[in-house]
Amino acid sequence: MAYFCRPTALATLVCLCGNLLFARPDYFTPQHRLSGVGVDRAEITPRVLDDRTDRMIEYETFAILREPQAIAGAERITGPRLTRIFDRAATTSGLPSSLISAVAYLESWGDANAVSPAGPKGIMQFSEATARAAGLRVVRLTRFKITTERKLVRRKNDKPIYRTVRHRSPYTVTVRDDRLNPERAVPAAANYLARLENKFGGRDWAVFAYHCGEGCISELLPLAQAALGHKQPTVAGMFFAATPALHRDLYEAIQRHMQRDYSPTYWFRVMRAEQLLNLYQTDRATFRELVEEYRNPANPARRANDRLMVWLKSEDIFYRTASDLKKAEGLVKALDDPKLFGFTLSKPSGDPDLYLQATPAAIGTLLYIAFETRRLFEEHKPKGEHFVPLQVVELVSTNDRPAEAGSLLVDPEFPEHSTGQVFDIDRSNLPPGERECLNFILDDMGWDGYLGFIQVTGDTLHIGCSPDSREFFAKVFEEAMQAQR
Repeated sequence: MAYFCRPTALATLVCLCGNLLFARPDYFTPQHRLSGVGVDRAEITPRVLDDRTDRMIEYETFAILREPQAIAGAERITGPRLTRIFDRAATTSGLPSSLISAVAYLESWGDANAVSPAGPKGIMQFSEATARAAGLRVVRLTRFKITTERKLVRRKNDKPIYRTVRHRSPYTVTVRDDRLNPERAVPAAANYLARLENKFGGRDWAVFAYHCGEGCISELLPLAQAALGHKQPTVAGMFFAATPALHRDLYEAIQRHMQRDYSPTYWFRVMRAEQLLNLYQTDRATFRELVEEYRNPANPARRANDRLMVWLKSEDIFYRTASDLKKAEGLVKALDDPKLFGFTLSKPSGDPDLYLQATPAAIGTLLYIAFETRRLFEEHKPKGEHFVPLQVVELVSTNDRPAEAGSLLVDPEFPEHSTGQVFDIDRSNLPPGERECLNFILDDMGWDGYLGFIQVTGDTLHIGCSPDSREFFAKVFEEAMQAQR
């Protein structure tokens, strides 16, 4: 796989020609399917797992390259001084220099003086406790600040009498912090990773533990072993093993750590950083072009909030007025059959015929999300719940139209709804179990690079598919049109 290639729909779809085998009489079931997603995680094959792992690693490109320091960090990390340090650390630890440098790239962008608001410091972002455990010295001295004040003692003949009082206030100063010295911090981090590899039985688990902590791995590894029946599962196998309906304990543990610090995705991110640094060293022009692809198109100085901002480029059509919509040739009417398709349409202000439209790819994406959510909901069987059709609150819009419920926080400089490539779903009416299933399906499809989404006003999600998957979802829409007939 070329380091700069995006995932393609062809790599993940399974076209089930024998649709009678999978057909359901009560709701739309597409023949074009994504492999290993949602309910299908229960029977994920080694090949599908490898494919999903590659796509997840590719997915992390956005998280890395949208950062303002992506290029400067690559330049620092691959500079001669740090390269020598990484190579020496690799020799003593037995780990690849490329892996050690990738961790440093993600942790600090190669900045030896980097300080996290949470406390970790230095090029490898050691916490103080972990630094001491890794053999680094952090030395502090207590010093005292002397201050004086005049204090009223008593009055004599109506005259105040004061005394000067001295206060001795302790404070600490750091006189040595090895975390800020790459010559010491990098080898310590490499040796620490090597010890984690020996402790947890895999390099991927060592990288995971570097970010998540040893207690986190001590919790997740046994759950993964129980779920997969493997003595030594991989981090990728663990990550793609559980759903709300499958291996619930593992699923809840992963979700908890995702909400805390996204650490279950850290190994994938390090793997992508390793690839990107190699690309920077071998083809800097291509690396810089890739960085440009992930910049915020509305404001390049500010990082993009979500993938939709970098996917919806200037070549996409922007509908500025209602008359543009009346002449539009790339839009189709949204399908309106909640029982069959699993979603309802909120009636917009103005002309519904104009604003209840989107591109075939956007409608196909909506259809597929509803299908996978309902399928997972049926597998999960939340107690006392019945499936509620997803509520679509906005489809296409125009620049001159007042913002609807789902677009109030969308960047006004970049009106994504006017492309017809996105739609908004309001989750506020969903029962808890179904909401959980929807959130999981969005994440699952997102990790494969098929869609991006962001929460906007209230409980509304702003969703759109990637440019490379538009053809796939347009085919899903065509299937739905045939099913409606």
